[in-house]
Amino acid sequence: MTTAIYPGTFDPITNGHLDIIQRASELFDEVIVALARNSQKTPLFSEPERLRLVEASLIEYCPQRTNIRADAFQGLLVDYAAMRGATAIVRGLRALSDFEYEFQMALMNRKLAPNVATVFLMPHEEYTYLNSTIVREIARNGRDVTNFVPKVVAEALKEKFEVKYH
Repeated sequence: MTTAIYPGTFDPITNGHLDIIQRASELFDEVIVALARNSQKTPLFSEPERLRLVEASLIEYCPQRTNIRADAFQGLLVDYAAMRGATAIVRGLRALSDFEYEFQMALMNRKLAPNVATVFLMPHEEYTYLNSTIVREIARNGRDVTNFVPKVVAEALKEKFEVKYH
């Protein structure tokens, strides 16, 4: 059985993330969507909120997929991958600007865990401009984000910012 880890802060999870997850679930026997605790970021949503949003989004976006699950971890990704028996780390590449950072991380992960491959997937073209930071900013300013995130996430953002969409 091949297990892949798709790590991220998912603050919040977007349709672009879900597109990558869906396609990864077709390539691997099991995909673990792993919420990372990043000490360099201050997320809008707490870890339990993000985990709940990821789980609800997976049900909404990938209802037929039984090989996807969500989890949270802290520490090094390669250590978490080893603990879960993963042979791959899935990373999304939206644009050339993502590549340099992701390439450095992939090389470091390969140095630390040579038996874990990094697999890069590009999202569908309609999601290449999309990221969590942009979605948060749009929601913070009272604009509708339902085209960019699952309904449950749009509602959570609306509640978090206590705004009415234009």
